[in-house]
Amino acid sequence: MIARLNMGGPALHVAYLSAGLAERGYETTLVAGSLARGEGSMAYVAEDLGVRVVKLDSLSREISPIRDALSVLRLARLIREQRPQILHTHTAKAGTVGRLAALLAGDARPPIVVHTFHGHVLHGYFGPLKSQAFRLLERLLARVTTRLIAVSPQVRDDLVSLGVASAQKFSVVRLGIELGERVQTQVAGAEARARLGIAPERFVVGWVGRMTGVKRTDDVLQSLARLRELDIDAVLLLVGDGPDRDAVERRASELGIIRHCFFLGYQEDVSGWYQAFDALILPSANEGTPVVVIEALAAGCPVVATSVGGVPDVVREGVDGFLVRAGDVEALADRLARLASDPELRAKMGEAGRESVPARYAVERLVGDVDDLYRSLLA
Repeated sequence: MIARLNMGGPALHVAYLSAGLAERGYETTLVAGSLARGEGSMAYVAEDLGVRVVKLDSLSREISPIRDALSVLRLARLIREQRPQILHTHTAKAGTVGRLAALLAGDARPPIVVHTFHGHVLHGYFGPLKSQAFRLLERLLARVTTRLIAVSPQVRDDLVSLGVASAQKFSVVRLGIELGERVQTQVAGAEARARLGIAPERFVVGWVGRMTGVKRTDDVLQSLARLRELDIDAVLLLVGDGPDRDAVERRASELGIIRHCFFLGYQEDVSGWYQAFDALILPSANEGTPVVVIEALAAGCPVVATSVGGVPDVVREGVDGFLVRAGDVEALADRLARLASDPELRAKMGEAGRESVPARYAVERLVGDVDDLYRSLLA
């Protein structure tokens, strides 16, 4: 179960996992809620893999007591109908609704309940009071969960430090992505640049994601402004959309860099854009394991990102990218400037990422890890 099949790693993760487990003899049902307004759908990935998705229309990202209670009741009914041995929830909202529904399912309650944290919303998203309330809720839900999964050691350690559960209750299972499909070069980088009228010698910074506060898009814009102050002929490509898009465009105008920014909107196929970037920037305040970073590295694009959540598990400092503290715009601009002035370093880092990432984040490895975990719990 997942809250929604929107653009991002969790949607890919559950689609590939459902299909892979089916090949190993599991009978799986994937339950997903509805998208928020303006979000791009990744349901097509599950459909292309032949995964049947049961839609729970009442479930959405937003907190709604009536709709959420309805979702719990509907899921409890589905559990009573199917009587699964394992309930596996992904993302915070689905984790809450799913585990409450399991408690209400009576004698059909699954004997094994697993929850995967693809990052978390326990800091960086809400104010202190709401964050504290969510931490308490996660601690209570952890008590009725057989095993908790984190997508990186850093995410696990963060959750342990927040008191969600002890380290012994966690397993670490990294994402698995079909990078051969996700990082195709259907649109060559040079061709993509030419379509936008970007000269080959310009330094292209790329950003991919959803325009929300936690992504710190203002830091992206300020980094570009700083590069241009350093007389670096840099341009910014922003791939994605979201509720903050209008504000981001206004801010780019205020900084005087709007003519050096390309707002490309939501793109179902982002593979060609990685080839157009000289570097990817990701200054988020909070992340799980960002798929855009995995994909960029697999495409041979070095990354400059903040050292938050599972990012340090993906980016190797000084090897295939650079890591800085969240909110340190000067450091972001400095690392980008180093890449801009050293094409050989860019090529070296890009090749390092291209060589190491595919094996670490292979779908077969993901399915094998979860299969082993399920069998140990079933035993």
